[in-house]
Amino acid sequence: MREEREPAWPLLTPVFTPAPPLQYLQLKKKLEDEFPGCLDICGEGTPQATGFFEVMVAGKLVHSKKRGDGYVDTESKFLKLVAAVKAALAQG
Repeated sequence: MREEREPAWPLLTPVFTPAPPLQYLQLKKKLEDEFPGCLDICGEGTPQATGFFEVMVAGKLVHSKKRGDGYVDTESKFLKLVAAVKAALAQG
């Protein structure tokens, strides 16, 4: 009869964290270029659901894919977001 032994090292299950979506990274870069040193931009994944792409400025939701705005993929959407950032920065 063969004896079962503990492995010499712990068995680990790898956990893979998905990379940030390309749309988020592109928008982050554009905003950092537009407002150098003025913004703290962070992204948060939603592992329980996909399809969210929401932009909050000073606690106010200014863009929501879920609400029908889609991604910030046109100049007019980007300019709307820039205006919201400028307004938030002006309020201090």
